[in-house]
Amino acid sequence: MNADASRRFVYTLLTVSTLALVSAKIARMEFVFEPSMYRAEGDTSPSAPPRDWPKTRPTPMPTFSSNDRSRWCTVRTLVDEGTFIIGHRDLENGNSEKYHDRGIVFEDGWQTVDKVLNPRTLDYYSTKPPLLTLLAAAEYWLLKRTFGWTITGDPNKVVKTIVFTFNVIPLALYLLMLQRVLERMAKTEWARLFLFTAACLGTYITTFEVTLNNHTPAAVTALAAIYPFLMSDGMGDRLYGRIPLPALPSGSMLIASGILAGLTACLELPALAFLAALAVAIALRSPSRALLFLVPALLVFSSEFWLNKIAVGEWTPLYSKVNSEWYHYPGSHWLKTSGIDAARFHESVSAYIFNCLIGHHGLFSLSPIWLLSFAGMIGQTIASFRKNAASTAATFFFPLTLFVSLVVIDFYFTTTSNYGGWTSGLRWLFWLTPLWLLAAQPAADRLAAATWGRCVGYAALAVSVFSASFPDWNPWRHPWIYRLFESQGWISY
Repeated sequence: MNADASRRFVYTLLTVSTLALVSAKIARMEFVFEPSMYRAEGDTSPSAPPRDWPKTRPTPMPTFSSNDRSRWCTVRTLVDEGTFIIGHRDLENGNSEKYHDRGIVFEDGWQTVDKVLNPRTLDYYSTKPPLLTLLAAAEYWLLKRTFGWTITGDPNKVVKTIVFTFNVIPLALYLLMLQRVLERMAKTEWARLFLFTAACLGTYITTFEVTLNNHTPAAVTALAAIYPFLMSDGMGDRLYGRIPLPALPSGSMLIASGILAGLTACLELPALAFLAALAVAIALRSPSRALLFLVPALLVFSSEFWLNKIAVGEWTPLYSKVNSEWYHYPGSHWLKTSGIDAARFHESVSAYIFNCLIGHHGLFSLSPIWLLSFAGMIGQTIASFRKNAASTAATFFFPLTLFVSLVVIDFYFTTTSNYGGWTSGLRWLFWLTPLWLLAAQPAADRLAAATWGRCVGYAALAVSVFSASFPDWNPWRHPWIYRLFESQGWISY
């Protein structure tokens, strides 16, 4: 067996094992009550966990957190009741402080803090944008019509089937695309296999494949959007002899890329920077062909706002109203001053940035493989702007990815304060995973040349795999570094 055949064999083994592992986790999906997170009856000590242990057996559910249950509530009401409304508040004699809440969002197994209250109608809605939820509801409708399954009577069948469809099938395509791009971009066999192993085991993509979320689909669509450019047989160009421009694929591939980039921006609003950067790069190469990318991209992106208007009567996403009465109603979770969602009350902005980068939710402390990515992005960007530097189809990729990464990271540093809530990693950045894996290629190729370099790579991979595997029972849990800091009394939100 020659080297190419051996490498393809390893790719296949890793792909099959990863898909089987994720499928097994989906098959056994169930919310687990961990004793360490609940206080014993009568324990009123300040160090006791904030939650009370259930007095009766909770309803077994294949959902994990407020985040995914918020979407499932809407999936249920859309198909079973034909509405986006998931609950309602009744006032006593018009007094906003005296009220009674009702609806599916208050039922056992369906409760979630990720809900808002329309101040005019007093209807509850999910905080989540509607597009992904609507697609999941479409599959539930099909399952209900075809097999007679209901999400209340057959939650395991419905939820697990939808999660498998939305996560495992796209994951197979994601790994195939990464494999093909790595074959083209990487120069050493070690770098190809190292980065592909990291894709299978060392990122939070596989961690979050067991739950309905917007981050992992966005990673797939982001990779698919840029895939035609990286696999193009043409050569890149340069503007003014220095600025790297992409090789352009066929017109049909530009349209497909635009649709996928628009979908990525629907799933992750800051991915609008990715859409814009790619559109500018194409326009600098060919303004007329840029329209083939930009028009479908904007049409898809605008659909999210149109759906939002249909769903809740507002054009702007509900998460843009976080400081309004939609969130700040009597009894709202978002009024609390304790817990991870109230981190802003307990630490400075500089401490928040520290923890996002190298602290308890650290981008680099949890996943040190991303140090290779930023080294690759920075090094290749500097090299790509040198006069008369060689240009390939992938040359533009590194400055584009560096620009998008810095814009997205800055966006979250300046607009957020809660690390994404209960999550085992900095989930807002997960969609950048495939771009960062490919951006690590130059650094990985360099590490391959020496024993010490490969050992550094193995150490970074080991920590990354550990972090991604730590929340095996529930991805909506705090990272292992957070748990360590908490146990030592270094943090207390």
